[in-house]
Amino acid sequence: MKYMFLLQTADDGPPEDGTPEAAQMYADYQVALQAMAQAGVLIDCAPLQGASRATTVRVRDGQTMLTDGPAAELKEQVGGYTLVECADLDEALKYAAMIPAARAGSVEVRPVSTTQAPTSTPAPVESDSAQAGAVSS
Repeated sequence: MKYMFLLQTADDGPPEDGTPEAAQMYADYQVALQAMAQAGVLIDCAPLQGASRATTVRVRDGQTMLTDGPAAELKEQVGGYTLVECADLDEALKYAAMIPAARAGSVEVRPVSTTQAPTSTPAPVESDSAQAGAVSS
């Protein structure tokens, strides 16, 4: 089962690169991510830029409305994600607890629903008049 870890932080983005705080944070994440990679459960992960860089899209009555900033004012913002494939929720929770965001903020663990995206656009269907004009040999 795939699980998405939504990494909640109180900050507006990661510490500035080159600072001791950034170096420590990246080192802590490397430990957690290396453990997940070695166990074969890590699929993907990435930090997100701060919520102040977000644009929220809403469509109401056919009109698209754009708002600078996050969709809601919250104490914690989604600061990143980790996607894993684990045997069960207990295994996913074990790995979520390793993520540094669990110590400084929180990690929301959600099962990912299984769906199948379309693989290609279907070919157009010929009209009856186009087929009638075709010559067969």
